[in-house]
Amino acid sequence: MSSQPNGAWLTQDAYDRLTQELAELEGPGRTEIAERIAAARDEGDLKENGGYHAAREEQGKQESRIADLQRLLKNAVVGESPKDDGVVEPGMVVVITMAGKERTFLLGNREIAENADLEVYSSESPLGGAIHGSKVGDTVDYTAPNGKSFSIEILSAKPYTP
Repeated sequence: MSSQPNGAWLTQDAYDRLTQELAELEGPGRTEIAERIAAARDEGDLKENGGYHAAREEQGKQESRIADLQRLLKNAVVGESPKDDGVVEPGMVVVITMAGKERTFLLGNREIAENADLEVYSSESPLGGAIHGSKVGDTVDYTAPNGKSFSIEILSAKPYTP
């Protein structure tokens, strides 16, 4: 199996999109929230001011997203989409059978798939770690976090395309 660097793997497109989102949140986004908080504060009694509390809550969510993006982008490993060679690695849509059920998911970071209706597992997750580096046709032993063991067959591994 190949080793995975410490950062999350992102396509160049995902990295660029997230960098742009971070710039928007840190600049105009912060300014807009600060103005909304100031306007709501000017309305008077803060205890019963729904607009003020809503703006403060939104500010907290925004600051959390900024911190998440800063951490992700600081440690990101940016690369091209993986080769279509049947090897399970970040950036691949993987089809497996486990416990008699077929499952399809993206191995990588949820930010790669943005709004796609696709389950995502990181290669650091128990399932992702078990199959990372395997090839189509391989059967891999996997011990779930609950202690149950499963055999996983790799049916397909194709590069994710948005």
